[in-house]
Order: sequence, then structure tokens, then C-alpha cells
Amino acid sequence: MSWGTELWDQFDNLEKHTQWGIDILEKYIKFVKERTEIELSYAKQLRNLSKKYQPKKNSKEEEEYKYTACKAFLSTLNEMNDYAGQHEVISENMTSQITVDLMRYVQELKQERKSNFHDGRKAQQHIETCWKQLESSKRRFERDCKEADRAQQYFEKMDADINVTKADVEKARQQAQIRQQMAEDSKADYSLILQRFNQEQWEHYHTHIPNIFQKIQEMEERRIVRIAESMKTYAELDRQVIPIIGKCLDGIVKAAESIDQKNDSQLVVEAYKSGFEPPGDIEFEDYTQPMKRTVSDNSLSSSKEGKAELKFGGKSRGKLWPFIKKNKLSLKLGVTPEDFSNFPPEQRRKKLQQKVDDLNKEIQKETDQRDAITKMKDVYLKNPQMGDPASLDHKLTEVTQNIEKLRLEAQKFEAWLAEVEGRLPARSEQARRQSGLYDGQTHQTAVTNCAQDRESSPDGSYTEEQSQESEHKVLATDFDDEFDDEEPLPAIGTCKALYTFEGQNEGTISVVEGEMLSVIEEDKGDGWTRIRRNEDEEGYVPTSYVEVYLDKNAKGAKTYI
Repeated sequence: MSWGTELWDQFDNLEKHTQWGIDILEKYIKFVKERTEIELSYAKQLRNLSKKYQPKKNSKEEEEYKYTACKAFLSTLNEMNDYAGQHEVISENMTSQITVDLMRYVQELKQERKSNFHDGRKAQQHIETCWKQLESSKRRFERDCKEADRAQQYFEKMDADINVTKADVEKARQQAQIRQQMAEDSKADYSLILQRFNQEQWEHYHTHIPNIFQKIQEMEERRIVRIAESMKTYAELDRQVIPIIGKCLDGIVKAAESIDQKNDSQLVVEAYKSGFEPPGDIEFEDYTQPMKRTVSDNSLSSSKEGKAELKFGGKSRGKLWPFIKKNKLSLKLGVTPEDFSNFPPEQRRKKLQQKVDDLNKEIQKETDQRDAITKMKDVYLKNPQMGDPASLDHKLTEVTQNIEKLRLEAQKFEAWLAEVEGRLPARSEQARRQSGLYDGQTHQTAVTNCAQDRESSPDGSYTEEQSQESEHKVLATDFDDEFDDEEPLPAIGTCKALYTFEGQNEGTISVVEGEMLSVIEEDKGDGWTRIRRNEDEEGYVPTSYVEVYLDKNAKGAKTYI
């Protein structure tokens, strides 16, 4: 099958068909190009989606990713990012291996088609020119023959006419011969041109046109093969990323299988465990005893004991839970103390340990920098042409100072950490003894005051009004204590400021390192100690910033039993 023999007379249709083939190829190129744009857009959307749900740096959300479920979700986001990368690979490969290649091939194809059909038109024009020459020769031969016949007939007519002179007859005869010769010449010319045309026509339809159409056929078949190869490449490029996409999906499945609900539950315990023991039983407070008084001494004595127990019970209500009362101050301040004393013991230990670890990392980093500067300085000393050793002194001094500051800071936090972990038993034991002493003396003072109020009548007799007044005092004191609105407290000791503290928040007081102040309320487990300056200025300071000296004989001081 050859277009040259089968379609020798379909030049125009072949021209239209080959143009249609180029249009199909350009349409396929456009399709692949739009597919690459879709892949890029899809990859971009996947990356944006993955980025949108990534945890933000240094945020609370980042801390949540310690749980296995959150880690699995983070792995899913990372795998989706890689998944998007494979779609970018598809787009890039299709662009380079299909789109760009086919666009270049289309230009070559158009040029080749133009050249082939130009040769075809040239051959067509040549055969048409030969045909025109043949027609012209034929018409001339026909015309010469007719004129020769007319000249011959005129000669014969003249020759038959007896009235015509011999000269006229001769002239007619010569004219007839000339026309006859012209006819013979035209015949010979027409025969030659006809023979030549037949030869040209045979070569045109059996050689030139078949060769040209064969080239066009081969060009068209190459176009078809090229589209087929491009379609195979199109599918193969998709197939190449399937194993990697499969690995991404396997990674998501593996991440899902790594989720451990028990481990997450344990992390919740570690994150929120306070380290406190659950509160004990609440003692029964008998409010009916004051109503059962009699005039006897036994009745009076029982009433005194009841009031003393009431007073002590009222004070004990504030100690049911370590953070019910005093932590209201920390919430009001809205800041976190440097030693994290507003946290429960277990959480405070973790915070301090993390701070110590961070400081050690910074110290190591600064130490490495110092060692690098020292080595560089040694190099400069050995090779002065490389640099001035003195130019590194300032930087070396600065790094050394930073290391010293960081070490002091680390020592401070290590001391707090050691205190929390119980590695400083002396201070903790002393605080517990002082705390017990203060509680005991408060109890005794309450009982004594209650007894004095009951016996305060001038004649030594007991009166109901005095009893009620004393009872109201006790209850009012308890009520005020419940809402942190106490009367001015007596000093229970002194303290020395170990560090300077800027009390910029409500309820705090500023102190200067080395300053001596009065202690009016001990640290009750929340990391704050209440102090007073000059009898008119008082507030809270971090317990770790002061060294407390309690006076065991002072009124209101606690007694350790």
C-alpha cells in the first residue's frame, strides 16, 4: 500500500489530512500541558494543606505533638508533602519528556510537510506547463493544417480558371507549398512535444508524485508513531511514581499503627500530675456546743474548748488543697515566676529540668564557639598574615562572659531543681518545722484569746454578750481568712533578699539584693512569701529570692511538733 500509487490524484485531500494530523498532535500537546498544570496545582494545594496543619514553632500546639496520635498525624502531613512532590515530578517529567519534545517535533513536522507539498506543487505546475505547451503546439498544428488546405484549394481553383494568368497560378501554387510545409513543421513540432509530454506525464505520475506522496506518507506515519510513543511515556511517567506514592501511603499506615493509646494516657499523667497527695478526711466541726452552755464551770470550760476547736477548724479549711487559696494570687498576677513555684511539685520539677537542659545546651554551644575562636586565634598567632589575633580578643571575652552568665543561671535552676527533688533536706525539714510551729502557736493563741474574752467581765462573771462578741470575733476572723482579706498580721520573722526582684504586678513588692525585711506570712506551697517593709508597705515575693529567719517566740509563729 502506497499513497503514491493509490492516492496519486488526491493531492488536495492529502494536504488537508496531514494538516488535520498536525492539529491532532497539537491538541494532544495541549492536553498534556494542561495535565501538568493540574498536577502542579494539585501538588501546591497538597503542600499548602500540609503546611496549614503543621504545628507552629514555639507554640502550645507544638507541645501537643508528643502524643503518638499527634505524631502519627504529623507523619501523615509529612507523607502528604512527599506525595505532593511526586505529583510535581509527574508534571516536570511530562513537561520535559512529552510537551517540550512534541512541540519541537511539531515545528519540524510542519517544516517537512511544507517542503514535501512544495515539491508536489512544483511537480504539478511542471506537468501543467508541459500540458499547456502540448495544447499550444496542437492548436498551431491544427491551424497550419487548415491554412494549408485552404491554400491548396485556392491553388486548385486558380489553376482550373482559364482566365487567371499563369503568374497568379504560380503564385498560388507557391503559397500552397509554403502552407503545406508549415503544416508539416507544426506536425513534427506537435509530435515531438506530445512525445515529450507523455514522457513527463509518465514520470510525473509514476516517479515524482509517488516519491513525494511516499515522503508525505512516511511523515504522517512517523507522526502517528510519535503520538503512540508519547502516550506510552505518559502512562509510564505515572507508573514510575506509583511505588514512591505507595511508600508514602505505607508510611501513613505505619504511622497509624504506631499510635499507642496506653502511651498517650501515660503522657497525660506525666503532663498533669501535680505530685500532691489527695486531701484527707475533713474533721467534724460541732457548732452546737456553744448553745449547750450552763452556768457551771464545766459548761464554761466545754464552751471554751469548743470555740478553740472552731477556731482551729476554721483555719484548717484553707489547707484542704494546696492550690485552692494561695494560687489565687498567682492567677491574679498573670505571670510565671522564674523558679516556676506556681506549678505543682511534679510539673515544677519538669519545668526546671527542661530549663537546666536548655541552659546546658546553650553553654555547650557557647563553649564550642569559644574553642573555635581560640583555635582561630592560635592559627593567627602562628600565621600573622592570615589575621590579627588581637581582633578576636573582644569576641572571646564576650563569649566567656556569656558562658559564665549561663553557668550562674544553670546553677540557680539546678539549686531549685535539687530543692524540688528533695536533695536539700535540711531546708525542707526546717521549713516543715517552722510551718508546724506556726500552726501550733496559732491554735494556742486562738484558744487563749477565746478564754480571755470569756473572762473579760469586770466582776469576773461570765456574760452572754461577751461570749457572743467573742464568738463573732472568731467567726469574723475565719470568714476574712477564707477570702484572703486578713487584718494586718504580726511579723513572724525576718528575711534577707538574695536577689533583686522587680514587683511590677499587683500584690507583689520590689526588693533589693541584701535588703532586710519582715516576714508576715510563710510560703504555703505556692512559691510566694508575704513580707512587709516599714509597717506600711507589704506584698509577695518569690520564696527562692529571700532567705527566711523565723522567730519561734513571735506571736503567730508556727511550732513544729
